[in-house]
Amino acid sequence: MDVPYSHMAKAISRLQHLGVVEARRGRSGGLVLTELGRRASVGWLVRELEGETEVVACEGDPPCPLRAACRLRGALRGAQEAFFAALDPVVVADLVASPAGPVLLGLAVRRPG
Repeated sequence: MDVPYSHMAKAISRLQHLGVVEARRGRSGGLVLTELGRRASVGWLVRELEGETEVVACEGDPPCPLRAACRLRGALRGAQEAFFAALDPVVVADLVASPAGPVLLGLAVRRPG
């Protein structure tokens, strides 16, 4: 997987903080998916990792002058809710048990240097 080591380290740290994975040090160390991690929905994970902020920052600084009459904002909010709703029934254990599971589990991260 072509992801910088520092990015993956941050993601793993967040997953540990959420209780989704456990890191084990040493010769036979690595990451272990916890029971919570196996039961977690992909929708929940995406919300926790990415947040639920709006797709477009209408209330930014300065706020968008169209926000009071904009119909796009509601459509984008609906699309975002539909995105999460589609991911909510997908559970991590199902992904790992699928034919793609061994590939997912075998992905390596390039080390710095």
